[in-house]
Order: sequence, then structure tokens, then C-alpha cells
Amino acid sequence: MGFNPPKRTAELAMKHGEKKVHLPLMTSLVLGFLAGAFVAFGFLLDIRVTGDLPEEIWGSMSALIGGAVFPVGLVFVLLAGGELLTGNMMAVATARFSGKIKTIHIVKNWSIVTVSNFVGSIFVAYFFGHILGLTETGPYLEKTVAVAGHKLEDSFFQAFVSGVGANWLVCLAVWLCYAADDMAGKILGIWFPIMAFVAIGFQHVVANMFVIPAAIFAGYYTWGEYFINFVSVFLGNAVGGAIFVGWFYWLAYLKEDV
Repeated sequence: MGFNPPKRTAELAMKHGEKKVHLPLMTSLVLGFLAGAFVAFGFLLDIRVTGDLPEEIWGSMSALIGGAVFPVGLVFVLLAGGELLTGNMMAVATARFSGKIKTIHIVKNWSIVTVSNFVGSIFVAYFFGHILGLTETGPYLEKTVAVAGHKLEDSFFQAFVSGVGANWLVCLAVWLCYAADDMAGKILGIWFPIMAFVAIGFQHVVANMFVIPAAIFAGYYTWGEYFINFVSVFLGNAVGGAIFVGWFYWLAYLKEDV
């Protein structure tokens, strides 16, 4: 397996971030829609695989199994093509720290990708979760509502801190994908950090774009409750990706080049 050393990986992250902010609007919208849908597919798979596993028997193994299948979504994003907000929080910020882009580029990119990720996630939640009933029947409804409720019951600060942890791990998955030169290495690099964040139960803003609206479509919770969660997790994910991965590795490997 080909492997890029950390400094080279940091340079690749910077270049990816610079490239992302200069994508045509239509390209960003299409790839953002796909990324939101891909992450939603990963979460839907998690629910369908673990929804009827009794917790009293399986315990935390259920979370591990769900975490083991969820990463398929990010594999699609990074290998098939997609613009995912949480990964961009690291890559685009790294390009900004290196002076390759301006702050307005971050605002524009994150805004476009947030909207398009939301549309993609809602599409899967509504048509596959609600219309087909994949999140609204039997134990799968119970699982969807329980997961969404667990996320919404966190205080603003708890959701923020959970968001930091989630995107620290998600952006490490993106980082390891950049570090690998072949498809097998990229998949392995993606899989384990994503499995960890899901099994731990951290909050990811794009994943929440699927599971909380899926519960809302089923008649539980409100859009107002979701909005508060969205803001807190968005901010936490931004810190986890931009600071704990992008800025730290920029300090370690790229600062002297600026």
C-alpha cells in the first residue's frame, strides 16, 4: 500500500481545500447533494442492521455493529465523489490557515455545502425512510426515534462537545484517506475512525440531517428542537475539524512554509 508521510498529507489537505472553494456552483450543489445522501444511506444501513437487535442481549455490541456498517457512506463520498460539510471544515480551513484562500471562501463553501448536504439527507429520510417506511416500521421506528431523541436530549454545550469529538474523528478519516495512495488503503483509513465515532455516539451534523428529520417525519419531535441541535453540532463539528485536525496539523507541518 502506498502511503504519504504526514507533511505530504497536510499539503494534500491544503490543496484539496483550495480546490474545493473554486468548484463551479452547480458542481458543489450536485456533489453536496450526493454526499448528504451517501451519509444518510450509511445511517439507514446502521438502523436496518441494528434496529431489531435486543439491547438486553446485545448491549454495546449493537453500537459496534452499527458503527461497522455506517462508514460505507463516507467511502462513497471520498472515493465515488462528494462534497461533505464536515470534511470541508478541515480541508478548507487548512487552505485558509496556509493563506491560499480568504475567509469569505470558507463562508461561501460551507454555506453551499450545508444546504446541499441537507437536501440530500432529507431526500433519503423522506423517500426511503418515510415513503418506503424503512425508518417507520416496528423496531426500526423505535431505533430511529431513540437515536434522534438521544441526540436532542443533550444540552447545547453537550451537543457542541460531542460535535467536536465527532468531527475530530471524521476528519482524521479524511486525513488518512488523503494519506493513502490506493483504494484499499483509503477504505481502511476511512473505516476505523468512522466506526469509532458512530460506536461512541458522537454527534455529526450531516448524519443528524438524516436521523432527526426521519423521526420528525414519523411524528416525533419538532423542527425547532432540531434547529437548536443543528446549531450546536455545527459549531462543534467546525471546531473538531478546523482546529483539532486542520489547525493542529498546519501548525505541525505547514506553518513554516507560510
